[in-house]
Amino acid sequence: MSGILSMILAGGEGTRLAPLTSVRAKPAVPFGGNYRIIDFVLNNFVNSDLLQIFVLTQFKSHSLMKHMSRRWRVTGLTNRFIDPIPAQMQMGKHWYQGTADAIYQNIELIEGMDPEVVCVFGGDHIYKMDVRQMVEFHRSFDDAKLTVAAIPVHISQADQFGIIEIDENNKMIGFQEKPKKDPKTIPGRPDYVLASMGNYVFDAPTMVQCLKEDAESSDSVHDFGHNIIPDLYKAGVVYVYDFSTNVIRGELEHTSGYWRDVGTLDSLYEANMDLLAVEPPFDLYNKHWPLRSYHPAVPPAKFVHDEANRTGQAISSIVSGGCIISGSIVHRSILGYNCHVHSHAYVDNCVMMGNNDIGRGCRIRRAIIDKNVNIAPGTVIGEDPEHDRQRFHVSPNGIITVPKGAQIGFE
Repeated sequence: MSGILSMILAGGEGTRLAPLTSVRAKPAVPFGGNYRIIDFVLNNFVNSDLLQIFVLTQFKSHSLMKHMSRRWRVTGLTNRFIDPIPAQMQMGKHWYQGTADAIYQNIELIEGMDPEVVCVFGGDHIYKMDVRQMVEFHRSFDDAKLTVAAIPVHISQADQFGIIEIDENNKMIGFQEKPKKDPKTIPGRPDYVLASMGNYVFDAPTMVQCLKEDAESSDSVHDFGHNIIPDLYKAGVVYVYDFSTNVIRGELEHTSGYWRDVGTLDSLYEANMDLLAVEPPFDLYNKHWPLRSYHPAVPPAKFVHDEANRTGQAISSIVSGGCIISGSIVHRSILGYNCHVHSHAYVDNCVMMGNNDIGRGCRIRRAIIDKNVNIAPGTVIGEDPEHDRQRFHVSPNGIITVPKGAQIGFE
């Protein structure tokens, strides 16, 4: 596994996750109680023992950089690093103009390392992957210049992904970037298409050459999906890695191939809810695949009061450290650090991101509560759709989002 450099694209603005991204980059959005979205791709590389990693940041990066400095520092080990790289405008006074341009603007990092292979992965998906297996697949073909990871998705989602065609040898023979109509379906599975995950393994010299040529093209949008992949696959040097074949020790069979693009409020909410199943499709508890993150110095969670109609309890829920469930009921919900749910409150099917105070007698349903939100006693959220729309952002599926730092119900 020598000669492998990894570059994680973590600069996404995440406009579809607003208001959660009004103060932070998409990869810095909290997830699953204890984590940030960026943690999952970083854990994939660390658990794969690939520790030469550049993380490219851009929009509203302070929260992300702060998180990485607290948890993702590698010190004292020669040639091992996880370095956040802010947008430096090395090639002119402009932000990254596309995924390919983001790598091109940092091309001196690649040339300085002189790797054999470069892994380019997105920083905003929820999944587990032993990246070494994908690199080994790439190296198994003498003529491979690029390998793209792919999964089947329903045809209704085809316009959200790059859609791939392959031959019997897993070589790419067709590619459509987010087709609006008539996407190429998987042979024998007319309701599914083969979608790019946005994870790439490049032959390093080929990537450098392609990026330099692309940068000089005035017709390019400087994006891997729009420009780099179409040019390379036509030369017959692009292969496709079937993500469902990736094996993680300790994972149950039904969890194989789990991957979620949490780019909308509804998809983020649903991926959080996936964690609450008895046998979740994404398992946080696999001891063979530890999921690291920053853990603040907080006490254990506490459940207090055991009286008639006033018993502190959490049912089918995840409750993080520092939480106090005080004579209230938490049902099918995820609570981040330092949440206090006061007596006679009822929290149902919610995602609370941390440092939240839910007042006495509140009723809250199907909501995402961002950090540092205080909700006054007796407040009701999630029972009157019209009233909720007047006060909050409501997703197409009816998920209410309360923005960071909001004070709800106080005069």
